Amino acid sequence: QVQLVESGGGSVQAGESLNLTCTAPGFTSNRCAMDWYRQAAGKEREWVSTISTDGNTYYAASVKGRFTTSQDKPTGTLYLQMNDLKPEDTAVYSCQTKTRCTYRDTSGGWYPGSYRGQGTQVTVSS
Repeated sequence: QVQLVESGGGSVQAGESLNLTCTAPGFTSNRCAMDWYRQAAGKEREWVSTISTDGNTYYAASVKGRFTTSQDKPTGTLYLQMNDLKPEDTAVYSCQTKTRCTYRDTSGGWYPGSYRGQGTQVTVSS
């Protein structure tokens, strides 16, 4: 079963950087359109960024110019480089497929579907 796993979260000071990674262990994809979302404690889930299948990127106004999303095409690994972090960036960050996407395992099996990770905590202190 395909599971998306985020990593790279942690606790940092304001102004510092983190690089989040989203992988599907045991599976690869051929560049699916992917989203990053975040959810702060007590708040609604918030869209952060999107990378399309042709590599175009889109960002929420609150992170534009500070965050960069990218994707390794051969493996489908997704990244979110976060620079100049602010306390208001504190949240659980999660990745998900934007639309249905097909992952493949090492045996050649195909797994079409929509997938979402559990998230990784990012805490930024002032």
